[in-house]
Amino acid sequence: MNFTAVLAQIKPKLGCINDNLALIEERIQSARGGGADLIVFPELALTGYFLKDLVPEVALRLDSPEIIRLTELSRGISIALGFVEVTDDYCFHNSAVYLEDGVIKHLHRKVYLPTYGLFDEQRYMARGERFRAFDTKFGRMGMLICEDMWHLSSSYILAMDGATSLLCLSSSPGRGIEGESLGSATAWQQLTSTTARFLNCRVLYCNRVGYEDGVNFWGGSEYIAPSGESINRGRMMEEDSVTALLDEGSLRRERIFSPMLRDENLFITMQELRRIERERRQ
Repeated sequence: MNFTAVLAQIKPKLGCINDNLALIEERIQSARGGGADLIVFPELALTGYFLKDLVPEVALRLDSPEIIRLTELSRGISIALGFVEVTDDYCFHNSAVYLEDGVIKHLHRKVYLPTYGLFDEQRYMARGERFRAFDTKFGRMGMLICEDMWHLSSSYILAMDGATSLLCLSSSPGRGIEGESLGSATAWQQLTSTTARFLNCRVLYCNRVGYEDGVNFWGGSEYIAPSGESINRGRMMEEDSVTALLDEGSLRRERIFSPMLRDENLFITMQELRRIERERRQ
């Protein structure tokens, strides 16, 4: 079915859950008033990114008042949002929830925690252990959190699990000046376009803006059609709200014109991966 999504390119405050929740509620009400069906927020939208030792202080259980409040708001509009989750055994995860019709439809825990350059997530967070597509009233979707998407198998698994739309929640810092463009922005734009094209799926990429510890986040949230074409893109370095109409017709046309997923041979993929696994164990 056709639906309208809003990418909420916000500037969270580091460690300030109440302030961020108020900002998120404001964006939800605005998107709902504008007729949107789904709103997507960035990675760790409730907390900010460079938390370090603040992680235990801002972590939330799924039954926390903040998550319950957002779940209630999803009765009027579907919501995808990132936060720090704490489990019963006191593991902390960089997590994302998909909320719809007053329930948690899906929870994804970031699998690939970067520990290179300015990143040190694995020191503070526990890894997730799965990628699963899930059903929504807008079709089958998959969720990724930033670094997850840089591992090609992540998107591939979700597509093979039936996802026709991929939601990527990101907190990507600006890195590398290439002429008049930003290296990290160019790299992400190439990645999302290639992923959409070769998996015949739609990609909704939501990145934050603002500064933390002298590091800037560049924004540029965008909707990429199944053809790999960028349809709508947010401003660089500024808060923005990107509205995208996802129509079933474009997905249908692309899968007829370029039926790569139809021809994908999962049996061969699994056979060869098992062979590689056996050989590495020898």
